[in-house]
Amino acid sequence: MEAASVRASSRATWGTPKQGVGPDPVKILVVHNHYREPGGEDENTRMEVRLLEAGGHLVVPFFLGNDDLRPGPISAGRSLWSRESYHALRRIIQHERPQVAHFHNTFHRISPSGYWAAAAEDLPVVQTLHNYRLLCCNAQLFRDGRPCQECVGRRIPWPGVLHACYRDSIGASLAVSAVASFHRALGTWRDRIDVYVALSEFARSLFVAAGISPAKIAIKPNPVFPDPGVGSGDGGFALFAGRLSPEKGIGTLLAAWKLLGPQIPLKIVGDGPLREQVAEASKAAGVEWLGRRSLSEVYELMGRARCVVVPSEWHEPFGRVVVEAFAKGTPVVASDAGALAELVSDGLTGFHFRAGDPADLARAVRCAFTRDTAVAAMRLQARKEYEARYTGTANCDLLTEIYSRAIAARAAHR
Repeated sequence: MEAASVRASSRATWGTPKQGVGPDPVKILVVHNHYREPGGEDENTRMEVRLLEAGGHLVVPFFLGNDDLRPGPISAGRSLWSRESYHALRRIIQHERPQVAHFHNTFHRISPSGYWAAAAEDLPVVQTLHNYRLLCCNAQLFRDGRPCQECVGRRIPWPGVLHACYRDSIGASLAVSAVASFHRALGTWRDRIDVYVALSEFARSLFVAAGISPAKIAIKPNPVFPDPGVGSGDGGFALFAGRLSPEKGIGTLLAAWKLLGPQIPLKIVGDGPLREQVAEASKAAGVEWLGRRSLSEVYELMGRARCVVVPSEWHEPFGRVVVEAFAKGTPVVASDAGALAELVSDGLTGFHFRAGDPADLARAVRCAFTRDTAVAAMRLQARKEYEARYTGTANCDLLTEIYSRAIAARAAHR
């Protein structure tokens, strides 16, 4: 699939399916709603399409974007049920006859009506749970600088509305929460999705606690594809790569470097709402803000870094940057928030620290810069972890197993 076909757009993108070289191909309708600001979900969707095609499968993309969507009653109604997406999806299913539909994101423009379009054509549905949108109106389970689970398991997530968790607006929060509540009452989440894909055991446990049947949830981590290759690790700096926002632990990161000083250089890659705070911190010795960089540039920096620092303070459902670091053979200094403690083995592929604790982060970073023998062993183990669990081949095998499971589940209910 050409890169242009995954670019955010207000118009649907679909066309003739493309196939790589491989036996017994599966024809998959991939459905995704791009975000205005490209992020990890967009990159992961693009990557999965590439690896499916490389594995010999046929991919029919149906992609929309939110770039020209404006808040208001019309947008809110479309988020609840988009007639345009419903009819467009039915047409493409009738024309292409895929064997399974794989949904990534339907927010806002596609809407959950997409699941009903697939059901109307008796097409099995897989949904990847990239975030916590079904449980929380801001999709992060994070409020006022700390993790929050007040809405988990509630039929009507009123705390998120009361606290204006989406865009600091009660009205916007009400509109987003109404989508989840309406489709919960309609049975969309229970009856119209055959298999959910959680990115980690931690994320799976939260969705089970919220009422999704554990029998319906498979675990499949995100891949890194193609293999970026092992780095040298000779750069002598720590690296943060990600969105500059509160839930990513930027405040804790900068506070830790005030304790560490210029002896341990920190490079920061990314952009976001805390850019001014990061820019101010970069005036001090030892901290360098590089802004946005291409993926190839990020990989090059990861490969040279002594360690990659992931100070997230929200319930990370996965942590893609961890796996990217492993692919480069770079140890990770990670908080114990969400799935990060599950991904990084303390003392084996990196170091843990207490989320939100600058002093403990500083301690863990010092370990990464003073324990030469241990870090050399961690580099080898991190790469082994990638090769065992996160390659394109391993991920493609898991995907095809999940598709077979969804097809069987739908057949059993006919």
